[in-house]
Amino acid sequence: MAGDPDLATTEKALRALAAAGADAIELGVPYSDPLADGTTIQGAHTRGLDSKTTLDGVLACVARVSKDIPDTPIVMFTYYNPIMRKGAAAFCLAAAAAGASGLLVPDIPLEETPPIRAAAQAAGLELVLLVTPTTPAARMEAISRASQGFVYLVSVAGVTGARTANEGRLQDLISAAREAARKGGNESSSASDSNGAVDKPVAVGFGVSGPEQARQIMGWGADGVIVGSALVRALGEAKSAEEGLKSMEKLAREIRAAIP
Repeated sequence: MAGDPDLATTEKALRALAAAGADAIELGVPYSDPLADGTTIQGAHTRGLDSKTTLDGVLACVARVSKDIPDTPIVMFTYYNPIMRKGAAAFCLAAAAAGASGLLVPDIPLEETPPIRAAAQAAGLELVLLVTPTTPAARMEAISRASQGFVYLVSVAGVTGARTANEGRLQDLISAAREAARKGGNESSSASDSNGAVDKPVAVGFGVSGPEQARQIMGWGADGVIVGSALVRALGEAKSAEEGLKSMEKLAREIRAAIP
């Protein structure tokens, strides 16, 4: 979460995660009503707002860091209100100019994504969409078809938060999501069209808390794991920023070492 506890620490955290082997980094924009997030990331939003972090400040942070970690894409996570206030086209152009590669907007349904998808495509950003355990198969295919970069599979019906065990049906859910991603990608007409026209990777998030869990999820057929709350807690709830950075990087390296 940008600005937790301050943007100077955020810059160090981005560089540390890249050095730890992150394939991509999701960077949150602090927001006052983070409805998809659990208590850990809600706290990070609050700390980010308390440190007076603004959208322009986050974009400036991305601009300073992205050039130093060119092989680690930064995916910006934001609720729709900051985008709406700035304007979808202006937001996407600014994010891309700062060096961001992708965008996640959890509070906008598929039917309302065309304007932001068009703006993202025009700016050169990949808009990543989410599917959940309650998403019907046909809708999962439609979301997979529209998602760019990869499909974000929410592993549990609920908000973000580290959990110690996976739900029993997650293995089946991963299989369903991969099938939907295959069908959704293959329905596109060519590899050059706007939605990728490929069998899109599926990455599993919400609840991934440690290396053993990550290894298990990858063994069930996922293409990637997304770790949020566990890393946010390691950084944001430490006694000092320096201690938090060390704890976060250690956990990131342990998770990276546990998966192919």
